[in-house]
Amino acid sequence: MNPFWYALRVKPHKENSVYQRLQHAEIEAYSPMVAVQPTNPRSAKRKPYFPGYLFIKADLEAIGSNTINWMPGTLGLVAFDGKPATVAENLITEIKRRLAEIEAAGGLTLDGLEPGDTVRITSGPFEGYEAIFDMRLPGKERVQILLAFLSSHPQPVEIDAGFIEKAPKKQDDRK
Repeated sequence: MNPFWYALRVKPHKENSVYQRLQHAEIEAYSPMVAVQPTNPRSAKRKPYFPGYLFIKADLEAIGSNTINWMPGTLGLVAFDGKPATVAENLITEIKRRLAEIEAAGGLTLDGLEPGDTVRITSGPFEGYEAIFDMRLPGKERVQILLAFLSSHPQPVEIDAGFIEKAPKKQDDRK
């Protein structure tokens, strides 16, 4: 049988140790990491893009799902109705592409964003909307934006910092 990609839940902050165990067991694994600009200079410069999750590519019939589910640091494969859910190869490819874009842009950084700047939401349920950058939330890779969604009064919304980018300045058509 061909190997498939699966999502593996891991205990908080155990992504690296589980990834190393998988490598040692010769199980193909992908741990999406992204460069960040931490507020504390002693903090990690790279963090999981999906905290608490890794992806593995394996033939579960050959290795047995218990090999993965009972590995130290894991919380088991993501499953529905007791059956491990597969992850499409093109989704893994798209995650890698998106992370390459983030890396090319210098990582998840908010340098140059000031309160009041217009941002474009690039991912998540509000993808495609513009909002106003309000503030970076301390100790988190999240920000608060002001979004006028269902009313003319902008509402504060917390969102992953990787889901926004500074919107290009609009050209003034009046000359």
